[in-house]
Amino acid sequence: MMKRSIAPFLIALTFLIVVPTLHAEVDKKEVSYKEGDTDLQGLLVQTPPSEPGKRPGVLICHQWMGLTDYEEKRAEMLAELGYVVFALDIYGKGVRPADRGEAAKTAGMYKGDRELLRARASAGLKVLQEQPNVDASKIAVIGYCFGGTTALELARSGADVAGVVSFHGGLSTPDPKLAEQIKAKILALHGAVDPHVPVDEVLAFGKEMVDADVDWQFNSYGGAVHGFTQWHAGDDPSTGVAYDESADKRSWQAMKSFFVEVFE
Repeated sequence: MMKRSIAPFLIALTFLIVVPTLHAEVDKKEVSYKEGDTDLQGLLVQTPPSEPGKRPGVLICHQWMGLTDYEEKRAEMLAELGYVVFALDIYGKGVRPADRGEAAKTAGMYKGDRELLRARASAGLKVLQEQPNVDASKIAVIGYCFGGTTALELARSGADVAGVVSFHGGLSTPDPKLAEQIKAKILALHGAVDPHVPVDEVLAFGKEMVDADVDWQFNSYGGAVHGFTQWHAGDDPSTGVAYDESADKRSWQAMKSFFVEVFE
């Protein structure tokens, strides 16, 4: 009997092993836009389309340090899942806090003026909605820390989006009645021992959602404190802000499952 060479088999096997590890090329482009008279600059991230047609979009709301490499990396991760992603700018073009003290002051200004915060978020959403390859009926908004607050305020503005995800974001609002305007499904991802978002705030948020008859979910991750998805946050929970690998992975998976639901 003639013996067959195993070379083609080995080549095919190698191909099967290697291909899944390859990453799609990611296109990134800075986008200048305005809210009123304020110049803003966000980041549009996507992979080249594998087929024609429009795709779901994801809007990223940044944490209190402004639009940084962190949001850029998250945008790349989302783009590799097939979404068109826009990381918005709340603070203004070139306005980036130099340290935590400056970040607290800058973020605090917008937390104290929720109307302005919602306007800045709405301006970013408009950029994403107007992308020619985005299905405007399939847009989700996510945010980290201050960005979680921003994402929820955008939902409270009555924004026409499919879903909103807050990662360890502030949950309070000066006007809970605005929740009656929410059209999106809501997913709040929370560190169970987050000292910056205490139990009273969590309970008030739940009451706000129930009273307004919002379609909402709340995931609490045991042992996780504030900033549990942020790789640069250190690993000491006693500081109140720390990265938690388990909570990071679980919350990312929860977000992906949520997207399947809201984009169906």
